[in-house]
Amino acid sequence: SLLFFLIAFKDFCVATHNTPVYVCLFFLAASYTDSSDDETSPRDKQQKNSKGNGDFCIKNIKQADFGRREIEIAEQEMPALMALRKRAQGEKPLAGAKVVGCTHITAQTAVLMETLSALGAQCRWAACNIYSTQNEVAAALAEGGFSVFAWKGESEDDFWWCIDRCVNVEGWQPNMILDDGGDLTHWIYKKYPNMFKKIKGIVEESVTGVHRLYQLSKAGKLCVPAMNVNDSVTKQKFDNLYCCRESILDGLKRTTDVMFGGKQVVVCGYGEVGKGCCAALKAMDSDCTVSHGSPMDGFRLVKLNEVIRQVDIVITCTGNKNVVVREYLDRMKNGCIVCNMGHSNTEIDVASLRTPELTWERVRSQVDHVIWPDGKRIVLLAEGRLLNLSCSTVPTFVLSITATTQALALIELYNAPEGRYKQDVYLLPKKMDEYVASLHLPTFDAHLTELSDEQAKYLGLNKNGPFKPNYYRYENTSTQPCMSSLSPAHVPLGFHRIVFSLKPISNWFNMSI
Repeated sequence: SLLFFLIAFKDFCVATHNTPVYVCLFFLAASYTDSSDDETSPRDKQQKNSKGNGDFCIKNIKQADFGRREIEIAEQEMPALMALRKRAQGEKPLAGAKVVGCTHITAQTAVLMETLSALGAQCRWAACNIYSTQNEVAAALAEGGFSVFAWKGESEDDFWWCIDRCVNVEGWQPNMILDDGGDLTHWIYKKYPNMFKKIKGIVEESVTGVHRLYQLSKAGKLCVPAMNVNDSVTKQKFDNLYCCRESILDGLKRTTDVMFGGKQVVVCGYGEVGKGCCAALKAMDSDCTVSHGSPMDGFRLVKLNEVIRQVDIVITCTGNKNVVVREYLDRMKNGCIVCNMGHSNTEIDVASLRTPELTWERVRSQVDHVIWPDGKRIVLLAEGRLLNLSCSTVPTFVLSITATTQALALIELYNAPEGRYKQDVYLLPKKMDEYVASLHLPTFDAHLTELSDEQAKYLGLNKNGPFKPNYYRYENTSTQPCMSSLSPAHVPLGFHRIVFSLKPISNWFNMSI
């Protein structure tokens, strides 16, 4: 009956010269998925790719072609990873590496995974967020031979099951960990501590995960070296600041259709993520205040409990837990939008809202109305999980920078001679940070400015970098570039023109720190 309706509708539109029907028909075809996927858990289905391999668990392997197109689009905006893949695949600096990963599974992550594979690594992957997985991308990875265990809308039990399937497999033991949030590392410590005897290092990209690593180190329980890429300068500026500056608006607009002008907004947290959120909302003429941070950038500093009754939007990005507690939720005005831009889903006390007297109403994907007995309701986005990756997307170029730092950190830890790194948490070496920036300069048609011998001597620096001493403190304002040199010329997105000597790939991953 649907087919007859569409044919009749097409004939009607042709007769009346109403051509937009073809757009409608194309949309129906392009967005087709098997509706039966929503009825059966991926754990209950037996799936195999075209080569007969079934070592994966995803939503629908039939979506692989769509996912491959998504990955190809992402490759166009990830110049550094593609350059790294081209330069290093002959050297195979990750030959023999067995990388187990737990990150957001998106098209950008797929480019990273395929780069690691091209550099010689074997990979098994799970998702660090139950809502952020792109099912079609997971299908493309599975079709390409990757062991991926993830799908959008996992339950809590599914989440840990997927991680376990990546780790607990006969005949395969990881020797490198790439984590986002620390859940994978925590699971191995809890369930399979003996695995750390063969693990060479951990690479962690989030504030939450880094905090957990420092806690392990302080307690004397960190038994392998760990690399903190979250605090690398390039990652901080682009992923945390510039990315959130764009994606906060995208996430809010897609889920709520809110108009930002004139809205009372409070941002909890004023690190790089908070700065990005504040800058974006201020530019859209919202009345933006900050509950944790400094007033020196022109934002009024307030106590959350004193303004909670008046605000229209509450955004958390502290990396802490119980920032917005039940008491604050009870006092919010009707229609207040509550969302999280930090990593963990514990910043908003969502568990306290699951009580008999409150009614939950799903109004659209990732949007819940939580209704009080008196009729008041708040708008909760993504159940308190990460807004931008759960409800929208993030700029691919930004993730090129983050993914490149992750790849370099894996190469460094895997190839480091014994004794270079102890059982502690380390920052990404500054020279690697600068190398990441240099790989992105051609995108902006930026050219290198070289220090003279006299200038380098005057500053006490090597002409080929690093260009700042280890004690140098990069400014934490959104107007500062991520790297600087003597040249006053700026290039887009905050890059200064920098000096860098591109060494052979076999040299830079064995460089002395």
